[in-house]
Amino acid sequence: MSASAIKGWCPGALRPMRSGDGLVVRVRPFGGRLEAAQISGLAGLAERFGSGLIDVTSRANLQIRGVSDESHGPLLDGLARLALLDPDVDTESRRNILVTPFWNEGDDTQALAAELEEALADSALKLPTKFGFAIDDGTSRVLAGDSADVRIERDRSGRLLVRADGARLGRSVGRGGAVSTALAIANWFITSGGVSGGRGRMAAHIASGAALPGTLRGETEPALVMAALRPGHYPQGAMVGVAFGQMLHSTLHQFAGCGHALRMTPWRMVLSEGKRAMPKGAGLITEPYDPALRVIACSGAPRCREAHADTRALAAALAPRIAADTRLHVSGCAKGCAHSGAAAVTLVATRTGFDLVRGGSTRDEPALRGLNGDDIVSDPSILVGGH
Repeated sequence: MSASAIKGWCPGALRPMRSGDGLVVRVRPFGGRLEAAQISGLAGLAERFGSGLIDVTSRANLQIRGVSDESHGPLLDGLARLALLDPDVDTESRRNILVTPFWNEGDDTQALAAELEEALADSALKLPTKFGFAIDDGTSRVLAGDSADVRIERDRSGRLLVRADGARLGRSVGRGGAVSTALAIANWFITSGGVSGGRGRMAAHIASGAALPGTLRGETEPALVMAALRPGHYPQGAMVGVAFGQMLHSTLHQFAGCGHALRMTPWRMVLSEGKRAMPKGAGLITEPYDPALRVIACSGAPRCREAHADTRALAAALAPRIAADTRLHVSGCAKGCAHSGAAAVTLVATRTGFDLVRGGSTRDEPALRGLNGDDIVSDPSILVGGH
């Protein structure tokens, strides 16, 4: 199968995206979890068939960077041996599922994830490539701020509900009806025109006035949202951050050497399952208030062909110079791949410098245009309106 170079979708393994450093091959772990043998295998594949750099994405996936057209086929063979490959492109593109990392053995989370994966594989839904699902079925919600269009959650008494993103209330369901209701809401999205008009996302569709039918309309408030999560120890294991969402293959090898499974998150952090000591490795964040946690940055130039600047160099320089309660997003272009939502400060690289958006996203009107990166570093008060 030839590798694709088309822009504007989320890449996969079977349909990668061409970037400035080669093909980007996205691996979507089943159930949001990687066994130790899969971790070791992925590290080896990234070293052998890519540049050795691995992204941790806001979709709780891993991306192997620097893959050539010639090495893509052997890489796919390796992913298949690790049981990390879908049977075809359509199945892969539909399997866009976030899974809470805070599940316990024997609860519903992994069973719901497997059931949803199987149902999506068997379905004929023609969903937009960014359309996704979230299984956030803990006593508190942890994925509420992350990108998903249909959410399987719990109410405040612990009962399951299914909620369309953008709707305040969810539909109460029994355990056996959660996945079928989620797919019914996704099908309604398609048949009611959600794909048209360039929207392609559930919240925008509902905000435009689309109303769920009575059989899918919610009547129950979801559980409360958990406070911001940081690196540290949790009952399920040790959570560690990945600086600017990128690690070396050798760092992934170190995770494999621990012998623990990894649970993926959309926060550019991974949870080492059952591990009591904090993992160590190049580019890992183990302190809960590390300055690097304040900044989101995409791959940037020269790794991405669309980027107009080296975003990560600027992010690293600014991280210790901004307030602890400020979230900064540095984007190499207006697409905002690393973070689609609003941030306290967003810097968007352009051909003429950086545009600055306060309290918005890459799609919002800048307060300032054409800023020089060196000037921002020397006087970071620019970010918060000091000028």
